[in-house]
Amino acid sequence: MRRQVLLFMLVLSLTPVFGQVSYSIPEEMEKGSLVCNLAQDLGLEFKRLKSGRARIHSGDSAEYFELNRERGVLLIKERMDRETLCGETTPCALHLQMIMENPMELFRITIEITDINDNAPSFSSSEKRFEISESAVIGSKFVLEKAIDADIGTNDLQSYSLNPTNNFALKLENQADGSKKVEMVLQKPLDREHQDQISLLLTALDGGQPRMSGTMQITVNVLDANDNAPIFTKPVYKATITENSPRGTSVIAVSASDKDGGSNGEITYAISNSKRRLTDLFQINGKTGDVILIGEIDYEKAKLFQIDIEAIDNGGLSDSSKILIDITDVNDNSPQLKILSKSDTILEDSPENTIIAMLSVNDPDSERNGEVECNINEDIPFKIRSTMNGFYSLLTEVSLDREIASQYNITVSCSDEGVPSLSSSVTLTLQISDVNDNAPVFESSSYEAYIVENNTPGISIFTVRARDADWNQNARVSYILEDSSVNGVPVSSYVSVSADSGVIHAVRSFDYEQIKDFHIRVKAQDGGSPPLSSNMTVKILIQDQNDNPPQVLYPVQTGGSLVAEMVPRSADVGYLVTKVVAVDVDSGQNAWLSYKLQKATDRPLFEVGLQNGEIRTIRQVTDKDAVKQRLTVIVEDNGQPSRSATVIVNVAVADSFPDVLSEFTDFTQDKEYNDNLTFYLVLALAVVSFLFITCLVVIISVKIYRWRQSRILYHSNLPVIPYYPPRYSDTLGTGTLQHVYNYEVCRTTDSRKSDCKLGRAGSQNVLIMDPSSTGTMQRIQNEKSILDEPDSPLEQKPPNNDWRFTQGQRPGPSGATGGPEVAMGTGPWPQPPTEAEQLQALMAAANEVSEATATLGPGTMGLSTRYSPQFTLQHVPDYRQNVYIPGSTATLTSNPQQQQATAQQAAQQALPPAQMTAQMTAQMTAQMTSQPEPPKAAQTPASKKKSTKKEKK
Repeated sequence: MRRQVLLFMLVLSLTPVFGQVSYSIPEEMEKGSLVCNLAQDLGLEFKRLKSGRARIHSGDSAEYFELNRERGVLLIKERMDRETLCGETTPCALHLQMIMENPMELFRITIEITDINDNAPSFSSSEKRFEISESAVIGSKFVLEKAIDADIGTNDLQSYSLNPTNNFALKLENQADGSKKVEMVLQKPLDREHQDQISLLLTALDGGQPRMSGTMQITVNVLDANDNAPIFTKPVYKATITENSPRGTSVIAVSASDKDGGSNGEITYAISNSKRRLTDLFQINGKTGDVILIGEIDYEKAKLFQIDIEAIDNGGLSDSSKILIDITDVNDNSPQLKILSKSDTILEDSPENTIIAMLSVNDPDSERNGEVECNINEDIPFKIRSTMNGFYSLLTEVSLDREIASQYNITVSCSDEGVPSLSSSVTLTLQISDVNDNAPVFESSSYEAYIVENNTPGISIFTVRARDADWNQNARVSYILEDSSVNGVPVSSYVSVSADSGVIHAVRSFDYEQIKDFHIRVKAQDGGSPPLSSNMTVKILIQDQNDNPPQVLYPVQTGGSLVAEMVPRSADVGYLVTKVVAVDVDSGQNAWLSYKLQKATDRPLFEVGLQNGEIRTIRQVTDKDAVKQRLTVIVEDNGQPSRSATVIVNVAVADSFPDVLSEFTDFTQDKEYNDNLTFYLVLALAVVSFLFITCLVVIISVKIYRWRQSRILYHSNLPVIPYYPPRYSDTLGTGTLQHVYNYEVCRTTDSRKSDCKLGRAGSQNVLIMDPSSTGTMQRIQNEKSILDEPDSPLEQKPPNNDWRFTQGQRPGPSGATGGPEVAMGTGPWPQPPTEAEQLQALMAAANEVSEATATLGPGTMGLSTRYSPQFTLQHVPDYRQNVYIPGSTATLTSNPQQQQATAQQAAQQALPPAQMTAQMTAQMTAQMTSQPEPPKAAQTPASKKKSTKKEKK
């Protein structure tokens, strides 16, 4: 494919820059074929084509091309046939425009469609018959039908050939329009007697590659004498006709003459076949030669017509001529307006001379009929300017303001210079986009709002309104409560503002007695970018409500004690007994108090001042009046609805205090107080019961949890090492067992063998444990005799009186029980384990033993008795009775009950180790699962005295 590119860039002084390029392509290219690279030829970047939304404008012609913005190339959209588009017009060119926006630019593109040899020469009829007289002279000519080839140039019809050439030869004659006149010339006399019919083949060849041809069969019937052919009076006829002439208009009349006479001299006129379908527009009278208009002619489509005519006599002889018809233009076309690009919206702050639309104007008429002038309607801030021939730009003339006019209807009118003048118009609707140039405005800079105290949280207090002259999002006002504080508290904890409606809501319930008014600042902010705002102040005043009843300050109402006023029996009328003093924290009329006597013991003896609350006598006191007088006074405020308080005033009518005391000692408590006391007692009992059950459940759960933990530790690879303080011995001996033992269980993690180390109790029933000792039970039994001897060096001597302290001097928590005096030592005190730690260690050891022992033998141990239901606090070891001397295995004690455990301790040590271990495990397991209630506290002498007092009560 040969492509020629001619690039002309025209730089104008206006805002858009235009250019022009020309290309040449062959017809019948496949759809999607590449025409040219516009981006490269015009020097444009691909992103410019995308951002400018580049597109192709083809005018009235069909859209045969499409623009690929991604590649910047022009492609074939539809297959093109040059013969259909242009016919005989050369060159065949299509004029396109490429439009881009932001900024708006226009480029003109001219594409020439070159011809290819895609049409073979053809004849209108496949056969032609001639009747030629045998008297035809040599050199007689016979006009043949021209072949039609839609192609042009070298691809057009180039030559003819005639076969055979015995009698006839082919003669070609070039004509002014570029076509060839085809004639068959007699070169040898005809002899009807020898051959009455001759068959010839006329072949038309074009010059394309490859060459294409068309044929027509010619049959010649040889007749007798007609040796003169018709002859036209003129070789060329010329005529002129106005476009849009009506059908039936006579164009011209042609004539021809024939020297022959009779039927051989009768001439018939006809229009020869041509490329154009002239027979649809013109008709020739075959007898007279008048040419008549039978169709519609348009100057804009064809300005000149050439008609080939021929005259044929009855002998078959003919002559040819042509008619040239010029078309005269009339102003029959209005200007055609096309909107190439337009903006539907424009920002109100756009600068002057901003292009909002580009238009193309075309008038197909010629000369003054095609000259166009365009204008727009007045009183609008726009103007129209011609950028180049046939193209106009619509621009802003001044700055715009959407608040003045949000929409413009711009009418562009174009008229030509013809007579009469024709015009056309188009209306564009332009929306002015809002810019956030107006801040919200409140109706007032400050407001006052009122709300009654004790309001419901969330109630609406006041509504603020602000208006914004902008539109849409820029006019959407949001209300914001500005940060401030009221009495050191953020104002947001008092009120809130609805962002959409501007309604101020109360966040809390207000109390007039705490706060009477406060100020808030509300900001109105629009939704523009950046947002604009304004603010105003709202003063919120709290209105009082009668929400507080009167409070009686005197006489003071007490629940347990009894207060009475004394009135002597000799009191006069109007005697001031007492004065009820009350206040109301409300304000205004809600705080105005009035006093009334509601109920009295006897007939009217007292009255209460309505305003001052003074209780006075209204008559003389008589002997019939009771000593005990009970007055009920109501204190009522003046609110709506009113609130009141009741006070009971006890009055004793007596002359001396002993009389009053004897009468008032059997005053019972108020029924209401008794009811409250009963309620509280029942509530306390329920709470104590609940706590007791809860503690019991928690203790059982903890023990079960620890038991499960010990099982888990046994089956794991972690050793269980219970904790015992060094050289610790339980010397209390206050349990039901005669001896107390401490066990140290040592086990390996991969063996079920146990090595139990037991220490025997020493003098005064003290068990001495040596952590470093590795002796066995047999060794301890061998030492029994030594330990039982009274003069043994291992026996612990009783302490002297220097070691004794009083109960108040003992360390540890106060109130611990014990003997009257306890032996004490000097030096630092060891920190003994707590009861819970000891119990946990013993349980862990017992679990280890129970798992290692196959069977459990019967037996008892001190643990089962010490933690039996009969166990009390006096059985709990009191470590304050034991004095530990640092560096010594001896422990000082003053408990005589420990001396009674020697024999039984020796008997327990005599048991085999396995039996003893099983016995310990069984007793501990039984006690863990059979504790019906927690241990009870031991009774001390002080507690016994208290219980004796209660029994006496």
